[in-house]
Amino acid sequence: MNNLVRNDPLDDFFRGFFVRPVEFGQGGEAPAIKVDIKENAEGYAIHAELPGVRKEDIHVSIDGPVVSISAERQEQKEVKEGERILRTERRFGKVSRSFQLGQELDESRASAKYSDGVLELSLPRKEAVQAKRLTIE
Repeated sequence: MNNLVRNDPLDDFFRGFFVRPVEFGQGGEAPAIKVDIKENAEGYAIHAELPGVRKEDIHVSIDGPVVSISAERQEQKEVKEGERILRTERRFGKVSRSFQLGQELDESRASAKYSDGVLELSLPRKEAVQAKRLTIE
């Protein structure tokens, strides 16, 4: 009995190249917004990857300690006469992500900047309210 099997790794790659998409990572699910969150003395610094999204299509909301980021990338159909699409791997549509930080945030001092596909948020903490001691009369 012959148990040798010819296995060329490029066979599988090229066999499905124009037939089915080769999925990497999350098994075909819509990609989530990937974030880095850093804490410093003043608050939090967040970097979120949003490649291909216009800054007008990004929305950030703060509700106490909860930060929500949502974005939408519009599909652009640029098929010229005589062309046909063989494969498209870019994703279009809405993505969103929410997370809770350890403390309430000061929305009035928060800032956002978007450059080269990365959203940078600076989120200062709210000043801790000192407990007021009441005098008893």
